[in-house]
Amino acid sequence: MTDVEPRYTIEETARRTGLSAHTLRYYERIGLLEPVGRGSSGHRRYTDQDVGLAEFLTCLRQTGMPIRAMQQFMALTRAGDQTIPDRVVALVAHREELAEQIALLHRHFEALTGKIDYYQGLVTEYRCEPVKENA
Repeated sequence: MTDVEPRYTIEETARRTGLSAHTLRYYERIGLLEPVGRGSSGHRRYTDQDVGLAEFLTCLRQTGMPIRAMQQFMALTRAGDQTIPDRVVALVAHREELAEQIALLHRHFEALTGKIDYYQGLVTEYRCEPVKENA
């Protein structure tokens, strides 16, 4: 049987996922990614499934999930379908933390916008010019 599934080099996978080659190797080493298949040259060859998982891990990491929690989530995934409810609980908890962070950032954004509006009003009222540093 021939393997017709696309296989990507580590460089192609890095480009597709936004992760560095170093990070891909690290994720494999710490168990976030399963050991990746190798080509006849011995170089890693990533499948579409590997790329999709790396993209999901990137999503989790960029939304603030700690590596340890990501490892726990992946351990649940590997443990089988009976852990699906536990995975849902983990993802819902992470989403709730993310929602709190978004709300906090929104409040900070509004505070900054209010301060900018205040200062722009002063600039208009007093016809101030920005202070320029000497070159």
